[in-house]
Amino acid sequence: MARDTVDSTPVETVADLAATLESGNKPEEKFRIGTEHEKFGFCLKELSPIPYEGEKGVEAILTGMEKLTRWERIEDAGKIIGLADDHGGGAISIEPGGQFELSGAPLDNLHQTCREANQHLADVRKVAEPLGIGFLGIGMTPTWSRADMPRMPKSRYDIMTNYMPKVGSLGLDMMYRTSTIQVNLDFSSEADMVRKMRVGLALQPVATAIFANSPFTEGKPNGFKSFRAQIWTDTDGDRTGDMPFAFEEGFGFERYVEWAIDVPMYFVKRGATYYDVTGTTFRQFMNGALEGRVPDATPSIGDWNNHLSTLFPDVRLKKYLEMRGADGGPWRRICALPALWVGLLYDQGVLDQAWELVKDWTQEERAALRAGVPELALQTPFRGGTVLDVAREVLKLSQEGLKRRNRLSEGDLDERVHLAPIEEGLASGMCPADVLLQRYHGSWKGDISQVFRDYAY
Repeated sequence: MARDTVDSTPVETVADLAATLESGNKPEEKFRIGTEHEKFGFCLKELSPIPYEGEKGVEAILTGMEKLTRWERIEDAGKIIGLADDHGGGAISIEPGGQFELSGAPLDNLHQTCREANQHLADVRKVAEPLGIGFLGIGMTPTWSRADMPRMPKSRYDIMTNYMPKVGSLGLDMMYRTSTIQVNLDFSSEADMVRKMRVGLALQPVATAIFANSPFTEGKPNGFKSFRAQIWTDTDGDRTGDMPFAFEEGFGFERYVEWAIDVPMYFVKRGATYYDVTGTTFRQFMNGALEGRVPDATPSIGDWNNHLSTLFPDVRLKKYLEMRGADGGPWRRICALPALWVGLLYDQGVLDQAWELVKDWTQEERAALRAGVPELALQTPFRGGTVLDVAREVLKLSQEGLKRRNRLSEGDLDERVHLAPIEEGLASGMCPADVLLQRYHGSWKGDISQVFRDYAY
């Protein structure tokens, strides 16, 4: 997230908060696609993480990107921490360990998404290569320890860094050593949101398996296909998970709010200052718990939006839905992840078929998938078969959804072309981590440093 919000409009009730989510409703013809992807910067010579400061650091890259793109500079305590395209809607931000993120603009189709990603990567290379810096697309740092990781000068990250060890053993790894690709998608009504939320939650482990790409930790195999997904199981139980209540009768905007306001907050921002309010829930904030602790202790829409950005369920609800289950990966998968979900969720008939596929899955089955996929990915057992079998069904549905959308490129190809990496993987029965491990035991001869050559952008 590039910029925390500062809207001071007061909010007093659950209905007020639910209304902010409901305001995301839009007609189908205005549905857009927002793709986010993170990557690790590394020194081309030493294969080490890049610091924030210095001639060959994150600060220098952001400054170079500012000159190249002419996007607006975002600062925290005088330090550049991101850039915003206030005309197109995109933004560049940095994650706690220096992961470089593009939060893409809301775009009409996946061909535009791919052009945006390719332009961004070309711009990054133009700035970074003269500095001796490269970027790696993978779900978790393959060789660096937690102690190796730099810390970015963002006030919210300082608060999170202090809080994470209190609520889980792997939260700092999540912050500093993982990266993701995710897509943000629209809904037309509360009922449409509910249907998409339920399909998204049920199939999120399947997406995790398809994109599993984090099998190494500190220079050796870690026993998982997606250790990034495993990290999320021990980060912070208050704000993560598959939200079983979303499948209960009556789920909607207000039920999500009732869950969210009972999650402890990280911070309240007043002006340029971040106040540490960890341990206080948003409900307590609404009931006056921060009187005397922060200036203007009346909750606002800005406070609510910032709080929503600190919740990390498998599918996150704001004024749109965020699909959060995929590991970071090579450039082709930056386009494949949004293609998968757009195909599933943006055609009503295919969305209904996807719901038919998952609607009789029990909470126990959904939980077992979520628990098994980090280790076994596509080979995870499910209902007499494996996740690979489910993934192939899901791919067919997504292909049909993209075919029906019929959004054509300049070369008259529809959006199904962006599913090619998934088609190849599922045809072979291998996720990206399987390929990495095959190379590690084969042509790399146990030298994980080769990943920086083969998987750099």
